[in-house]
Amino acid sequence: MVICGVVFLLGVTGNGLVIFITGFRMKKTVNTIWFLNLAIADFTFTLFLPVNIVYEAQGFHWSLGEAMCKFNHILTFGNLYASIYFLMVISIDRCISVIIPVWARNHRSPRMASFVALGVWIWAIVLGSPYIHFMNSMKMGDKIFCYIKYSDNEEQVKVTRHAMVISRFIFTFVIPFLVIVVCYGAIVLRLRRDRLASSSKPFKVITAVILAFFICWFPFHVSSFLEIQSYEDHILHLSLIISGPLVCSLAFINSCLNPILYVFMGHDFKEKLRLSLLSVFEKVFAEDSDRDQILSGAGLP
Repeated sequence: MVICGVVFLLGVTGNGLVIFITGFRMKKTVNTIWFLNLAIADFTFTLFLPVNIVYEAQGFHWSLGEAMCKFNHILTFGNLYASIYFLMVISIDRCISVIIPVWARNHRSPRMASFVALGVWIWAIVLGSPYIHFMNSMKMGDKIFCYIKYSDNEEQVKVTRHAMVISRFIFTFVIPFLVIVVCYGAIVLRLRRDRLASSSKPFKVITAVILAFFICWFPFHVSSFLEIQSYEDHILHLSLIISGPLVCSLAFINSCLNPILYVFMGHDFKEKLRLSLLSVFEKVFAEDSDRDQILSGAGLP
């Protein structure tokens, strides 16, 4: 509950500032479209975290009805999935800008970026849509629980649970993580080969982005696989009762880390102190028309 509270405060504040700057104070460009949509996904997710905090504070008593139970979960996971895929799209865009700059200069446009962003949102909703069917509320004693009900048939429950965990692991971790690693790996190789980076800053930022994604999300998926086995192992089940909320909170942290990783790590500390907050955001999200600026780190998240 404490971790979620901190994520709520940092996520709403940081992503809210990004939405304000990119949505109302800057010209519409490819970069601002990416970061605006990423911030909207993270902002919406963190904005509804108090619903889960209240649920836990009441001893896991759900008092908002079954419709809200379904809506809350599709909203939560839909925005989480959108955030993950926007991180992947940003890495692909950066890779294209560095590897094939002439093509990027001629074909990258706000219009195309808007269509891609729309596709990401549709895909995120598709990935989160099973929760509309599986989430239910059930009264037990004096409490009402909001929980996942896969089926009334025990054998069908096992099959569906396995399918959900495996598909979620593949589509929300394996594919995005591999794409991010490959794209930034290609950027690093190009920088080293052509000796285009004047400092080690781009490499440090790239490493931080990859590590943050892995550290925040890998434990969540490991816990999901262990949860499948816990139904037949009492000791493992008890350990997951403790570790489960912690790994979920760790995954949530990624939503408030994104503004920090994609903004503040792109500038020297002394420069951040000198510049106003508005100048920092505008400089980071400004469209990089000069390839040398991209390669020096300004265009790299």
